[in-house]
Amino acid sequence: MAKRKQGIFKKTWTILWRALLLLILVLLVFRFIPPPTTAFMLQSPYPVTQDWISIDKLPPYMPLAVVASEDQRFPNHFGVDFTAISKALDQYDDGQGLRGASTITQQTAKNLFLWSGRSFIRKGLEAGFAIGLETLWGKKRILEVYLNIAEFGQGIYGVEAASQHYFGRSASKLTMNQAARLAIMLPSPRTRNPNELTYYLRQRVDWVEQQMQQLGLDYLKPILE
Repeated sequence: MAKRKQGIFKKTWTILWRALLLLILVLLVFRFIPPPTTAFMLQSPYPVTQDWISIDKLPPYMPLAVVASEDQRFPNHFGVDFTAISKALDQYDDGQGLRGASTITQQTAKNLFLWSGRSFIRKGLEAGFAIGLETLWGKKRILEVYLNIAEFGQGIYGVEAASQHYFGRSASKLTMNQAARLAIMLPSPRTRNPNELTYYLRQRVDWVEQQMQQLGLDYLKPILE
């Protein structure tokens, strides 16, 4: 019986470390080449449109708009914002439901490898993947991949496809206002349209632009150089 348990343990351990090595290899490859697809794209009920664009070709306010809207501490944390998580857990204990509290790094990990939802299991995996991305990729690559795989509409992935779809131009030519209008879609991309803004969404765009101005165009310069 003891030998049988020992054998099961050894097999399980072998599977786990091989899976970990495979994941590390995949992450190292994706550090240099665009991911051919993502878990979210594969799960999409809509035809997928995506066009990769280098972050170096984007105007500086496009990544800034996303950071201002989604994760203003992005340059400073290591993938997981423990302050935001603590607040989310406190609210959950108070009966308010489990909210996201995900950083851009976590959202990148989720979009690449996981599924939607707010279970503790998925959040734990998301955090683990996020730390791996921070370790193996660095901030610039994380932000570049996020901007290229985030969903901006029904089957529209990445800022280049989104910019072409909504504004008829390359993301390299986006204005500051257009960048902010794309950024406010991220929490609910399948129900929002940057060209058909409700009163709430117009206010949200104004807020993002204000945050961008306060942060300044040089805010991300240390991690994008």
